[in-house]
Amino acid sequence: MDDIAKNIGARAQAAREACPFLTAKQAAFHLGLAYSTLKRLRQMGTGPKCRLHGRTWRYHIDDIEAWSVARARGGNHG
Repeated sequence: MDDIAKNIGARAQAAREACPFLTAKQAAFHLGLAYSTLKRLRQMGTGPKCRLHGRTWRYHIDDIEAWSVARARGGNHG
């Protein structure tokens, strides 16, 4: 097996062990939202970026964090 194939195999194994994609329920829990709220945000196009993998919506952890940070407000917002 050459070095390229070994590297690809190692990267694939690492991805399987620590998948950065969350299901909609996991993403909602991570954000502290109800699943139905996250679903509504997705349908309106205002939620975090997501991808349809087969029949399951998946959220990349970096997209969830970026979406959350973009909504940060200062202490005197109320």
